[in-house]
Amino acid sequence: MEFSTNHKTLFNISTWLFFTLTLFVAIIPSNKNANDSVPLPGFVPLSDEEQAGKLVYINNGCVTCHSQQVRNVDMDKMWGKRPSIAADYAGSKRTSFWVNNANLMGTQRTGPDLTNIGIRQASKDWHLLHLFNPRAVESNSIMPAYPWFFEIIEKANEGDVVVNVPIEYLGGKQGVVIAGKDALNLVAYLQSLKQITLPDGSPTPQFLYKQDNKATLARGSTDIKLDGAALYTTNCQSCHQANGEGLKGAFPPLKGSSIVLNDNPEIFVGIIMNGYNAREEYGEMPAVGTNNNLTPEEITAIINHEKSSWGNNAKKVTTEEIKKILDFIQISTPAK
Repeated sequence: MEFSTNHKTLFNISTWLFFTLTLFVAIIPSNKNANDSVPLPGFVPLSDEEQAGKLVYINNGCVTCHSQQVRNVDMDKMWGKRPSIAADYAGSKRTSFWVNNANLMGTQRTGPDLTNIGIRQASKDWHLLHLFNPRAVESNSIMPAYPWFFEIIEKANEGDVVVNVPIEYLGGKQGVVIAGKDALNLVAYLQSLKQITLPDGSPTPQFLYKQDNKATLARGSTDIKLDGAALYTTNCQSCHQANGEGLKGAFPPLKGSSIVLNDNPEIFVGIIMNGYNAREEYGEMPAVGTNNNLTPEEITAIINHEKSSWGNNAKKVTTEEIKKILDFIQISTPAK
């Protein structure tokens, strides 16, 4: 038969079969999925700086170790407020016609998931120090350092972004650490990674295999007893460290802090909810309480943990006190 003996006929039929299958198996379903999924209300396209940071993220292989997908299992709950859905990725666009790196969902987690890192860790100073030397903020980190993103100079010039690096991490060099353009763009991209709250009325995907809630109610009390140590680890430890001593020249200590030990917690609560940027020797603290939607009960647990740890022995606070202060400083604390 000509079909089996004529190589031109065999090649042409194979080629048309390949393109036909590609059309119906890949191209048409892909376009349908793209048309069926639209960005969520509140989606903000990447700025030029953030888009440049995304390319830095790709070029340096960050996608190899970090994922950007919160699976619908309870163990992923630490990475986001809800499981990821298709609409979370609908706003991503191709870098060019030939380059498709729109979604960086990743395939493994040598490092933590970054889906919600812009809220979970909003501190620009922390990210810059972490890029300069991850061991400065996490002694057991296996992430490589990116010192070529920075420059050590004798004196900072106007407009330079100074990174407060503890002297022991300068490798014996003297001077001021200045963040380069790639570092600033990459941090801008990381800070843009935030889960969008679903519109009112939309069903929120549930995490599967839920674990028991560890919150307990004390006998004869209306205070919910939460694990302050666990909440501190999740929300505060990356900067202030497990020993509460912070990092000299980068993040202030909580051990022996006059603000922590003060019997009046108003300033303490204000810093948690509004952030703080009044000391040149330390980086700016983001509004952790507001960013992470901490409830009065969670704030109470964190404050009491800090007031009673690392040798601190201060008067503890109650949830009712915290609620009154939150009302006073007019901070919204959404219920969970």
